[in-house]
Amino acid sequence: MAKSVFYSFHYEQDVHRVQLVRNINALAGQPLLNSQEWEQVRRRGTQAIEKWIHDEMAYKKAVIVLIGKKTATRPWVIYEIEKAWAGRKPLLGIRIHGLSSLGSVDSAGPDPFAKADGVGSVPIFDPTTRDWAGKIDSKATYNKLCDNLETWSSQGAMKRSW
Repeated sequence: MAKSVFYSFHYEQDVHRVQLVRNINALAGQPLLNSQEWEQVRRRGTQAIEKWIHDEMAYKKAVIVLIGKKTATRPWVIYEIEKAWAGRKPLLGIRIHGLSSLGSVDSAGPDPFAKADGVGSVPIFDPTTRDWAGKIDSKATYNKLCDNLETWSSQGAMKRSW
């Protein structure tokens, strides 16, 4: 595995798609909490969630926002984006709506970086591939992601210090 990254994503909507990304094994990401483990952290309150994010992001080389249909609506995703930007971590997005989740694909969601305060231009990569009829081809999308994930992970933007 090339480098260690922090994956930011909307758990409920995209956890199956995120598992596909992790299974590529091109990058090492933080352990994915199952729903019960996440609930335990969440029940302890805002400070516990912030601490978990801080601890998991601390030694990662980059932050990759895995963008699904509803990712931009998630407050913790926006918090993670702002934290990565403030901490001068390379930051990028990868659209995952074209990956299959329990047999179905999704529509593209809005740019979550546009919702984060003070964050500059961040690259968003989209492996979504369509067939001859214009329908999303989830297998071809997955293959394109496999071919490019490691390269894309090194192309993040970060806050410049002046």
